[in-house]
Amino acid sequence: MSEAEPGIEARRVAGALLEGALSGRDGLAAVQAGKPFNALPPQDRAFARAVAMGALRRLGEIDRALDARLKTAPPQQVRTLLRVALAQRLALDVPAFATVSTAVKLAEREAKTRPYKALVNAVLRGLERDGLPDADPVANLPGWLQARWTQVWGVDAVIGIARTAREEPATDLSLKPGVDAAALAAALDGEVLPGGSVRTRRRGDLTTWPGYDAGDWWVQDAAAAVPVRALAPQAGESVLDLCAAPGGKTLQLAASGASVVALDRNASRLKRVHENLTRTGLTAEVVAADAAAWDDPRTFDAVLLDAPCTATGTLRRHPEALHAVRPADVANLSDVQHRLLDAGADRVKPGGRLVYCVCSLEREEGEGQVPAFLRRRPDFRLTPVDPAAVGAPDDALGDHGLRLHPGQWPERGGLDGFFVARFDRIA
Repeated sequence: MSEAEPGIEARRVAGALLEGALSGRDGLAAVQAGKPFNALPPQDRAFARAVAMGALRRLGEIDRALDARLKTAPPQQVRTLLRVALAQRLALDVPAFATVSTAVKLAEREAKTRPYKALVNAVLRGLERDGLPDADPVANLPGWLQARWTQVWGVDAVIGIARTAREEPATDLSLKPGVDAAALAAALDGEVLPGGSVRTRRRGDLTTWPGYDAGDWWVQDAAAAVPVRALAPQAGESVLDLCAAPGGKTLQLAASGASVVALDRNASRLKRVHENLTRTGLTAEVVAADAAAWDDPRTFDAVLLDAPCTATGTLRRHPEALHAVRPADVANLSDVQHRLLDAGADRVKPGGRLVYCVCSLEREEGEGQVPAFLRRRPDFRLTPVDPAAVGAPDDALGDHGLRLHPGQWPERGGLDGFFVARFDRIA
């Protein structure tokens, strides 16, 4: 095998990852679980994933540039080759000669793409000759979501979201109590965020980072750490974490000294919860069950519901989510959230509290759930949450709760989109 071939294969797999992500909600995960991806050396796997993520983050800009040079639409496999090549240039700054030559070689390998190798060469060389397209971040948002968000959040907010979403995000870490955040940030060339999370631009194998083996921290976006702070668990309290996997919030709850039950219907996803509890030395009771039908009589001092949602707020880390979600999903998941909120409320002791959150930017899944819940459950009241007290941006206080979106904290690189509401049970 020549030295060039591993790079060729990584680019081929990048195309498979891209096509998988665009095929449906679980398409990316299916390709990542497959043999071609896992047969690559670790460095090539990382490169293939980086290329695919870069293509997804800038798909609108890439397609606009290609469509301006293509008189007729080529087969999908050819468009994928071109997308992969442009993603390397726009997102990873790979040299032009490498992107063009590898794209042409990939075209030569397959019977369906071989007749188009001259086209691939001409399009990519033409773009290099005439200049790559000007940045237009909003073009990367699916049209229907762009229209929804503009109507709800306004043009400036959508531009901010789009600008943040096209860049690879930093890594945020939540820390166990007693860990020196400033020292860890210094060791990782990072910064301490409001609320205590540490943000770093360091890349590479997390298991080699300071504090990993000691279980001092876990990866968790700064926005995802806000709901537990809003719940404010106390040592000795009983706390239920509904829809707990992959477990970042479970670890936060356990680190408070509370007695935690972490529940999720997906037993395979709970394996990661077990692994992280073991690594960090924290404890929780982990239960595989449907939250709405859990056969257990217990009630709790505090309940956290991180409900299933469209996940449109995670577009920085999971750009594939924007291409998998459909308009009907918003309504369907809103109904699921309605039922889970009622199930969660039934688990709260009188005088206890409930925090509802979703990593979605859709009002139907966030702000719209609050008045409907309060009408159904007059034994609860909405309790305002101070953004500064929970490490959220100052402008996060919105209708019925905290609204976080990727356009906030632009000077720090943004954060995931979340809606967070706290309810106290008064009877």
